[in-house]
Amino acid sequence: MIPRHTHLRQLTDKLADFPIVAILGPRQVGKTTMARQLATLWQGPVRHFDLEDPDDQARLIDPAFVLRPLTGLVVIDEIQTRPDLFPLLRVLADRQDMPARFLLLGSAAPELMRHAAESLAGRVVFHELEGLALDEIIPGKPEVSAVDERWLRGGFPRALLAKSLSGSREWRDSFIRTYLERDLPQLGITLPALTLRRFWTMLAHYHGQTWNGSELARALGVSDKTVSRYLDILEGTYMAFRLAPWHTNLGKREVKAPKVYLADSGILHSLLGVGDQNSLLAHPKCGASWEGFIIREVIRSTGARRGEAFFWGVHTGAELDLLIQQDGRRLGFEIKLTNSPKVTPSMRSAYEVLGLDKLLVICHGAGDPWPLAEGIIAVPAMSLGNAGCFEC
Repeated sequence: MIPRHTHLRQLTDKLADFPIVAILGPRQVGKTTMARQLATLWQGPVRHFDLEDPDDQARLIDPAFVLRPLTGLVVIDEIQTRPDLFPLLRVLADRQDMPARFLLLGSAAPELMRHAAESLAGRVVFHELEGLALDEIIPGKPEVSAVDERWLRGGFPRALLAKSLSGSREWRDSFIRTYLERDLPQLGITLPALTLRRFWTMLAHYHGQTWNGSELARALGVSDKTVSRYLDILEGTYMAFRLAPWHTNLGKREVKAPKVYLADSGILHSLLGVGDQNSLLAHPKCGASWEGFIIREVIRSTGARRGEAFFWGVHTGAELDLLIQQDGRRLGFEIKLTNSPKVTPSMRSAYEVLGLDKLLVICHGAGDPWPLAEGIIAVPAMSLGNAGCFEC
């Protein structure tokens, strides 16, 4: 088991400040393991309910009778299957003496759990848990092979830590089937699994491109509104994400549609039929796969929240893969699958037009960052696992 110290520290702080903390993230990403690690640190009684366990389902037939007398830490796993619990949790969270704290684990974003966002407003804080990050899998100085393995297999613990590459692929294929055939119906989403599988696979081939719902709708023979709903479902269950465009208001013909990415590189590679590192490097989506992988890692490493991460592009060709506007600073990121990046006119244009504090070119390889030009710095991807790499 890999300890995830940063998440543990953040969750401990949140439990001290809020009566309810919700850990949200995709299935099998390690939420239950994280809850167990928190339980070992908790000073006091801990009670765990798994809403997929028939015994716990039976115990919670009368949830008020069971939950009201509990003290200490109460963990409720797969909370998205019981939205009827949210009004009761609001009442329990409002008790003056606050005898219990509640740790909720869910596999859907707040947008898909509207009852949580509405009933528990002001009482709950959300904590998103993603796949294993570079600084969690690589102690000390990162190794190139370990980062390449994380890129190829993705961040789900069982896929990344499988004893063989074939075992990793089998787990990811099984995850995709289970997600479509079981997980979505449990959320009340009754779409044909084959239809959403086709859309998901098509989206994998659009990974890293600007959203064009009309084109995807024509290919699937459905409406624009329908494919937008499909994307909302994948994003709401942490299988995909959108990167919003940044507008400068300088009269340029800027790209205004968001970019779309699959959230996990390993799932992306399974949907693309990529089997190993050699086939990945030869695949037409190799560069886009690397870009999406690094974008997620940079966002996580910087702690950028929603509304702080963007991309920028103009129809004349200048672009920036990632722009983070955070704490009064404006950092730009270009992502290159090369060991020796060069400064391009597009980089210089982005640096000047956007008024960047720094432009970091994230590249492949290992070693320390080095300057490319005034304000433009090359940063090997392997340095992303080291604290302070963005202060170079």
